[in-house]
Amino acid sequence: MRKKIILASCSPRRIQMLTDLGVLFTAVAPDVAEEIRASEEPEAAVMRISKEKAEAVALKEAGIIIAADTIVQCQGEIMVKPENEYEAYQQLRKLSGQEHIVLTGLCVRDEKNGADLQYEVSKVFFRELSDEEINFYIATGEPLDKAGSYGIQGRGALLVKRVEGCYYNIVGLPLTRLYLMLKKYGVDLLGG
Repeated sequence: MRKKIILASCSPRRIQMLTDLGVLFTAVAPDVAEEIRASEEPEAAVMRISKEKAEAVALKEAGIIIAADTIVQCQGEIMVKPENEYEAYQQLRKLSGQEHIVLTGLCVRDEKNGADLQYEVSKVFFRELSDEEINFYIATGEPLDKAGSYGIQGRGALLVKRVEGCYYNIVGLPLTRLYLMLKKYGVDLLGG
């Protein structure tokens, strides 16, 4: 019997990545505040929030639940989704010419095996950006629903000089780590 898989997210990017892998799943939006607590380390925050998302969805759905939370950190500052174009501009200005990290917490959970919590870290190096480039990019609307105000899978790729680590982590779902975690729950995304 095939195990039911539930993605605790309605992120179009996460949905697309799982769909591209041929995974049959249901997407359910978790009702969780994605707030980082004072003095909470970024790694701990993304794992806690992903676990809270999985637990919230477990109250509604039974099966293997996948939850993720992604943040961007630059020079010690955590950059969440911007609330407006001004915040997007400020974040992109700070990222310009700098190295930053992208952290994604993953939680895989089911009733029988409990929860497995892990995180992935990738480094992203931005090239120097002009004000004109930043404003043109913001005008596309792409930055407004993304941590750090950019999407590497879209036009935001043009801002990036290079990456170190998992590209899919930067998009919001580190696929290799997820594959290895799901294998512990009897789900093999390669079909084995």
